[in-house]
Amino acid sequence: MMSILFPSAVPQPSNLRLNLGCGYRPMEGYVNVDLYGTPDLVLDLETFPWPWSDNTVAEVQLIQVLEHLGRDPKVYLKIWQELYRICKPRGRLIIEVPHHRHDNFYDDPTHVRAVTPLGVRMFSQRLNREWNQRGYACSSLGLNLGVDFELRDISYQPSSVWFQRHPEPEVNWQLLLRESQVYNNLIQSLRMVVEVMKPT
Repeated sequence: MMSILFPSAVPQPSNLRLNLGCGYRPMEGYVNVDLYGTPDLVLDLETFPWPWSDNTVAEVQLIQVLEHLGRDPKVYLKIWQELYRICKPRGRLIIEVPHHRHDNFYDDPTHVRAVTPLGVRMFSQRLNREWNQRGYACSSLGLNLGVDFELRDISYQPSSVWFQRHPEPEVNWQLLLRESQVYNNLIQSLRMVVEVMKPT
């Protein structure tokens, strides 16, 4: 385990893969980073700037992490700016979070915010411009912060409550999404793949 005291001393390969907020779940082939657990690098992700150079990171894993970060919205938005800064063009973020309507989200007192697909889409400059033209009230976070991300894929993990209600082996995904707008605890978590949009 190494504590980062001097960011300029951290090696800067050009194709880094980071597992941020790794806790006790390090991943092979990644630089595992956390303030706690068993990381390769000890780092408070709410302290800036992060110790990686611009355009050096190809992939960032954020597994059950973002919901713990940025109680202050300014800190949360700065995290997205740092992700954009360090990532290469066409780099990707793998984000897994508890579903905001599942008890797992509410039970943990260290969960400070819901992370939703629409919240991630607000960092897309393409969508910001489209929404502004249509007069939508969504925050233009991509344009305001100088970042640009595109949400490319979303997958959902149904909960045990869903399978109690619908024990059939094949999940009806459209029904799951419709019912989850009405009932809590049907989706346990979601996984999003986000692409970093930068000029090459």
